[in-house]
Formats: sequence, structure tokens, C-alpha cells
Amino acid sequence: MKRRAPLLLAILLCFTFLVNSQSIVTTKHNLSVSGLGTIKATTENEICIFCHTPHNSTPKAPLWNRNVNGGTYTLYNSSTLNALPGQPDGSSILCLSCHDGTIALGDVVSRVSPITMSSSNITGKSNLTTDLSNDHPISFAYNAALAASDGQLKIPPLSVVRLDNNSKMQCTSCHDPHKETNPKFLVASTQFSALCLQCHDKTYWGSSTHKTSTKTWNNSGTSPWAHVDTPYTNVTQNACANCHDPHNANGKARLLKYLPEENNCLDCHNGNVAGTNIQAQFAKTYKHNVAGYTGTHDPIEANSVTTKHVECVDCHNPHASNATTAVAPFVNGTSIGVKGINQAGNAVAVATNAYEICYKCHAGNSWAPPAALPRQIIQNNVRLEFATTNPSFHPVVGARNDSEITPNLLTPNTASTIMYCTACHASDGTGPKGAHGSSNQYMLKLNYSTTYTGSTGITESATAYALCYSCHNRNNIINDINTFKEHRKHIVGEKTPCSVCHDPHGVSSTQGTLARNGRLINFRTDKVTPSSGGRLYWQDDGTRRGTCYLTCHGKNHNPKTY
Repeated sequence: MKRRAPLLLAILLCFTFLVNSQSIVTTKHNLSVSGLGTIKATTENEICIFCHTPHNSTPKAPLWNRNVNGGTYTLYNSSTLNALPGQPDGSSILCLSCHDGTIALGDVVSRVSPITMSSSNITGKSNLTTDLSNDHPISFAYNAALAASDGQLKIPPLSVVRLDNNSKMQCTSCHDPHKETNPKFLVASTQFSALCLQCHDKTYWGSSTHKTSTKTWNNSGTSPWAHVDTPYTNVTQNACANCHDPHNANGKARLLKYLPEENNCLDCHNGNVAGTNIQAQFAKTYKHNVAGYTGTHDPIEANSVTTKHVECVDCHNPHASNATTAVAPFVNGTSIGVKGINQAGNAVAVATNAYEICYKCHAGNSWAPPAALPRQIIQNNVRLEFATTNPSFHPVVGARNDSEITPNLLTPNTASTIMYCTACHASDGTGPKGAHGSSNQYMLKLNYSTTYTGSTGITESATAYALCYSCHNRNNIINDINTFKEHRKHIVGEKTPCSVCHDPHGVSSTQGTLARNGRLINFRTDKVTPSSGGRLYWQDDGTRRGTCYLTCHGKNHNPKTY
């Protein structure tokens, strides 16, 4: 009687599964001739036999009826992985006896000859192969120590996800092979990332707009959960699954759906799903060229970009991004939770001010874009150009508090106004506000003419200097009202661009002085040369008064006082 106990137990277990309304009978794991899937036996009627046998099973529990691959698997790895996955063991190695494609489905231990199948192996995304580097890691210890070292994992015990007897994460932690209450045998729904959030506790996620973002696939084959067979019709996947694929991910590290990192963002931000069409901005002439780099960015890289690249995640944290607003200079919701460099030149793990994010690339920490125009004082470090101790600067870091400039500013700008970098550098037209792409040179949101046609200057108009005139009163400037008394002569009469005299970012205090470089004066050396006395500078002589020592538009000022 004792010898029959295992057989009776096995029969009882099978009977329990078969009579249950959520039994294996109605799933694709029913590989018998009565199975519902396209891969099944041609004549075999037994169901449990494909995995279990009451007699002469392998040493693997529970009464396993299959051999396992004795080879070595390529494991998942990434710079952000704190777990230590080993070669698959426990229930995972059993699952892989079918899902790695190395052993035929009908090759069971209890039969001398393999069971004849409509297909020898699983196909499609459910065939994980022996390369598990693009699959969610398995066979690692998930405990309080791991959760603490990672900082963004929940501490076990977990409510739905099941660890094995050795407290390891296995295939069966997320999948129940005997019933398909949720698609793909998952133990919890993917709606609103319910399954992922059983373990993952991402910083900022609770307030992220992406938490409740959705995308619907209508039998198109592009769903990240479209494994094995035809994808489900009208399946709405949420949040995590919009960007991450737990199996056979194209972007191996961090299991991204697409290898070009930006494609994971543009899958929604192309005007079809999300409200902002960012993809159209990247098609413009002047842009942050996210498509020019693949696999260069790493989440753990230094706050200052030591290797030249730009990706969406350099400016946006997809787990944090939300719709909250802010006033300059503070970071708004779209860029919350992003690394930066502060005004002192120190790395910050989370940028407080928007300009700190720009400083990662534009503060000359390791590299900087070349100078846009040849100038008397060259400075490509915008952190130094915007310092509030400078003789002059555009107020990105702090206000100018300059009463002389107030009469020529358009409402609501005042002498105490602080502005974002994106007040000038942003998408043109009616597109999204960020510095994604523009048809205007220097990625400006409005036109700012700097290029001569031969030796001829630029005809002044509201369009020619639209960027400047978006804050500065055009009427006052070109009619010399409350401003430099020779503006009209130079801008209108001599067709001299604003850029010939003014450097829009600022002049560093280590290179210029208030007496010579106030009012953003930093002459372009391709248009302004030294005077006959060998001097090249402007001298501040008081309110709206100055003296020039230079040669410009064919005239020698040695000096010329205004």
C-alpha cells in the first residue's frame, strides 16, 4: 500500500487540476491532442505526462518527466543589477527544459520514444534559448539584504509573487504553469503594473504620469506581451510594460523593448498616444540628436557626462516624470529626479534647478560644444557665463537686479526676472516646450539672425531678431528710447546684428570686467577689429553712455563716445 501512495497522490493532483475551472486543461500547457494551442500532440491524450510521471521520474521534484539541459546559460547582467543570479536551478531549470528550445517537447523520460508533436519546439518569444541575458533574472536570492542594497525593491515576504524554499526568485515566482487566470500564466494582472509592483518600488513612481499611462495593441503583433501565438485583441498594457519586456527584450540591460533607447520613449511620444509629439522635433535640423548614440548612456555614469552622448533619460527620468509646474530656476515635473551639476560645479544626484541638468553637458566638465561665433572672449562653459558675480549675464541662475534695463523689457519681464534655458533654446512653432529640436540655428525657439550675406549685414525686422524681441521692446531699441542712443544707426542703418556686440549667455568674471563687458558686450572678432591705436573694447561711462575703441563697419573708433 505504501508503494502505491506516490501514484495515488499523483492521480489525485492531476484530478484536482483537471476539475478545477482554472485548470491546465484550458491553457496552452495542455499539450495533449485536446490542447487549445497550435503546438500539441498528434495522438497523445494524457495531459500531465508532458511534465510529470508517477514512476521513474528524474531526481528533480515534483515527479519530473523531462531531462534538463546540462549546458551553461548566458545570464542577465547590467550595471544596475544588485542581485547575483546563478545558473538556473529549482523550478526555473524545469521550465527551461521546454522553454530554452534545446529539448524536444515530446521527449519525456517515461516513454521510450518521444511523443509525436505538431511542432518539436516552442517558437516565438516563449523560446528563451540558452541566452537569458535579455530575460528577467532568475535563480537569485531575494531577501531583505538585497532589497536594502538595491533601495528600490520591496522587502519580502511578498503578497503574490512566490519565492521558492530557498528564498529565490524563479520562473514560478511570476508564472503559475497550471492555470492562466491572467494572460501568460502570470500570477497577477499587468494592469497598472500590478505584477511588477509586487517587487519593484521605484523612487517617484507613485506620482509619475507614466504610472497610469496606457497603450492598446489591436492584434498588431507589437505588444511586449505578445509571446508564443497571436497577440490578444484589444489588450491594454500599462506603465512598465510600455517600455520593458520581461522576456527576449531587444535592449538587454534593463530589459527595454527597443535597443535604440529613444525608441522606448517615441513609441508613445510620436503623436499617436501621448499628447506631445517629440518625434517630430527630432526630425528638425537643429536638435539634441538622441538617435546619434546607442548603448552609450548608463544610469550609473557620473553626473557630468564624461562620454559625449545625449539620450532622453539624460534630461528626463521616466519613472518620475509628471505634469507639475514650477517657476525658474526650479525643475518642473517633466525633469524631476535627474542628475545634474550645480552652480559651484559639484555633482548633485537630483537636480533642484533646471539649469543643473543642462550643465551636465554644457558646463565644460569634460567636453563642450564649440563656440557658436568667434568672439574676443571665448568661454564655452555656460556655468561660468551665467554666474551672478559676472559683469553681465542672462538671468538663468539668478536675477540681474539692473534698473537700467527695466524700461526696455516686455511684460511680464522685470529686472528681477529669472529665466529657464528653454526660454531661448526650445522647440520652435507650437510643439512641445523642451529643447528637443528646432528649425532655428542653435536650437532656438525663435529666429535670431547672425549670418551675413557676403559683406552685407542683416535687414532689421521683427522676424530677424524675434528671439531678442520676445523679451526686449523692439520699438524702444530701434528708436533709441531709454536705451543706447546708437541702436537705430547700427541695427537699422548699418544692418549690424545684435550678435556683433552682445554675447547672449554672459561674460565670465574671470575674463571680463564691468567697465568693459557690462550689457553682455563681447565683440565678434570676425566683424569688429582693433582701432588704429590697437585697442578693442567698449568702456562704460555711466547710464546709457559709453566709449568704443575699435574698428567696425569700415569706421575707426579711436575712440568714439556716445
